[in-house]
Amino acid sequence: MEKKFYLSETDKKIGGVCGGLAEYFQIDSLIMRLAFVALILGWGSGLLLYILLWFLAPKR
Repeated sequence: MEKKFYLSETDKKIGGVCGGLAEYFQIDSLIMRLAFVALILGWGSGLLLYILLWFLAPKR
């Protein structure tokens, strides 16, 4: 079975990106959310990445 990334319908706070990535990589969604916050605060690229994934990633 092929592993694909989808936006999460159940584990989402805003768009389901972090929840979907956490399901894909089989890690806790809190870790993914903290990683995005670190990217946003550190380099600012996290916000752009989150928005792109939110609009481009398919829903399940």
